[in-house]
Amino acid sequence: MYYIIVNPTSKSGRGAKIWAVLKPVLQGKNIAYTVFFSERIGHVCELVRELTTFPADSSADEKVKLIILGGDGTLNEALQGITDFDRVQMGYIPTGSSNDMARDLKLGKDPLMILDRILSCTQPVPMDIGCVTYESTANEYSRHHSEEFLRKRYFAVSCGIGFDAAVCEEALASKFKNILNKIGLGKLTYLTIALKQLIAAKKTSCDLYVDDKEPIHLNRFLFVAGMVHQYEGGGFLFCPGADYHDGVMDICVAGDLSKLLILIALPTAFFGKHYMFKGIDRYSASTLKLKTSSPLWVHTDGEVSVKADAITLTCEKEKLQMLI
Repeated sequence: MYYIIVNPTSKSGRGAKIWAVLKPVLQGKNIAYTVFFSERIGHVCELVRELTTFPADSSADEKVKLIILGGDGTLNEALQGITDFDRVQMGYIPTGSSNDMARDLKLGKDPLMILDRILSCTQPVPMDIGCVTYESTANEYSRHHSEEFLRKRYFAVSCGIGFDAAVCEEALASKFKNILNKIGLGKLTYLTIALKQLIAAKKTSCDLYVDDKEPIHLNRFLFVAGMVHQYEGGGFLFCPGADYHDGVMDICVAGDLSKLLILIALPTAFFGKHYMFKGIDRYSASTLKLKTSSPLWVHTDGEVSVKADAITLTCEKEKLQMLI
């Protein structure tokens, strides 16, 4: 039995259209499944929590096979609902705007081929996921009202603080994004917002604690991203060669660069060449702590919930079992 969760509004309705193509295939193959449709923010988390809450007398060998049909944000929300990762196997059919995890996993763009891979997978692939703990938040800048939600959040692809998260936060509220998505130009939204946020960015300092090493102080920084996978933001190759089952995060730090130099450097990140610029550095760690001089937006897989000035990122080795 497969439990399928569809985000019908992902990429301006593309999720519903793809499900309409996949449904007759499942029926034609006599695959047992139950489908659910997300109706609001937080609904995917609720559905997954209900599906993965096992009775006390259930067998430890009992598994739940989930298939998430949506974008990176839908997948991120599903992670928050899993109550027992050891008993969950997850397939993912990307229908979003960014699809950075699918890009790294080389899933391709044909949802029928991806579905076939999921159904034929007999040995799930273990995958690292990250976890961010909000040590100190600015509650007046919260997009949500649940302290439990704000305290700890998993991420499949990346977690960032600063510029990249500010771009995500504004894009989430952008009606213009939906219009451009419908004509296949959704990435222009991010480009426009990125230029606006770059111009408006204020000087903020931070201290980075990479595992147990001496702290790194930056008088000014643009963003810090802890990466499980190679890509972020719809194809930026921020951490080329990142390994999603090595138990460590790759960390991209854009430090004290002029705004002009950032404008030059950002396009090179599509090719993973941005580290040739002084002020852009890379680290690896199983734990990363950040303290900033003022609260900044934080994103997990492009989803933004709150501003924070102290966070801890950890990598949980091979915690997620993927059907790929």
